[in-house]
Amino acid sequence: MKYARPAFVLFVLITLQTTLFADLDLFGAKGDITMLLPIAAGITGGRERGAIVGFITGLCLDLVVHGTPTGFFALGYTLVGYVVGMLQAGVLRAAWWIPVLTAFGASALGVLTLAVVGKFIGIEGLFVVNHLVRVALVVAVLNALLILPMIRVTKWAMPATTRSGRMVPV
Repeated sequence: MKYARPAFVLFVLITLQTTLFADLDLFGAKGDITMLLPIAAGITGGRERGAIVGFITGLCLDLVVHGTPTGFFALGYTLVGYVVGMLQAGVLRAAWWIPVLTAFGASALGVLTLAVVGKFIGIEGLFVVNHLVRVALVVAVLNALLILPMIRVTKWAMPATTRSGRMVPV
């Protein structure tokens, strides 16, 4: 039962990403809302949770999306979740705009990371600079707008636990 909520959230995000957002063209680019889950997990649970959620989210997306090798999104999302969790470790109590700014920066960094990884493994077309900047901006703005509701969803799906393993109420 512990994994039912996160699995449901992941299923909904991947379904939305592969159906609605795959067809939604914003200024010549498509959004990447699945990147929100490792970002929100990193913000709410730290670098370890961000990395684990990033790996699982990316691996599930790798299994659904055709045209990329298995592990492509898993690597990029793991790095994004870890970096966000690491940056949030020093923040005791954040103003409402800190997660928004974090999501903006992490999403842009995630798109750039995926492009660099794609370039190294030979996926052509990901490293076209003017298109890459447009994609990074679209994903960053979209994810910055959606991060606050996603943080609430993440807290619901993956509540914080104490050292004894008991869940802390949200």
